Amino acid sequence: MTKISMFEPCEIVAGQGHSRLVLLCDHASNRVPEEYGGLGLDARQFERHIAYDIGAAALTRGLAGRLGATAVLSCFSRLLIDPNRGMDDPTLIMRLSDGAVVPGNREVDEEERARRINLFHRPYHQAIAGVVAGVRSQGHVPFLVSIHSFTPVWRGWQRPWHAGILWDRDEDVARAMIRGFLAQGDLVVGDNEPYHGALEGDTLNIHGTRAGLPHALIEVRQDLIAAKTGVDEWVERVAKVIEPIMYETR
Repeated sequence: MTKISMFEPCEIVAGQGHSRLVLLCDHASNRVPEEYGGLGLDARQFERHIAYDIGAAALTRGLAGRLGATAVLSCFSRLLIDPNRGMDDPTLIMRLSDGAVVPGNREVDEEERARRINLFHRPYHQAIAGVVAGVRSQGHVPFLVSIHSFTPVWRGWQRPWHAGILWDRDEDVARAMIRGFLAQGDLVVGDNEPYHGALEGDTLNIHGTRAGLPHALIEVRQDLIAAKTGVDEWVERVAKVIEPIMYETR
């Protein structure tokens, strides 16, 4: 008997009714349902950045508590299916990720692809849409902030940024966040670094850009939030940046 029915695709952290802030964590988990047999990978691969965003879930939950925000976190590994990709994106289900071949994804056909979309990808986005609708019903304009983390070294190159702000068309929020982090005086902040924020069909494109809602994506370097002390520090750092924007942006 399969245990897939017991596997929840996402976690919702309830916020306070007065808050317009919605926190998203696309790559919160490295879990894979038992029926997928670890996708044929060694367990050590699931401790790497290819499986999830290290520290991002703890940072998201800490921020939700600190700011009274609702948060939606994925409960499945990006190796199973990436919720931060459009359903027609060729990287939706990765066969090779940063040097690791994923045997369980090698023979994924259209039926299995549709199954993973229906069991994991779609419910995650439906949960986000439901939370956004709930904030609107309280008379607020939802403010979406997506929390990610990035690996300190990529293909042998040491990345210099402590954090990066990713954005597409919502320049006002992005610029305000960059100014907020730089004002802390001791940070190197990336503007659409280490990745570019314009990705058609990703989470913020669907729920932020297309809906005309204020939004941005914050990337924090993984070594800074891998331990609780680092998470606690960055909860305060990020909260100081987000909090004034919550009240200034509509």
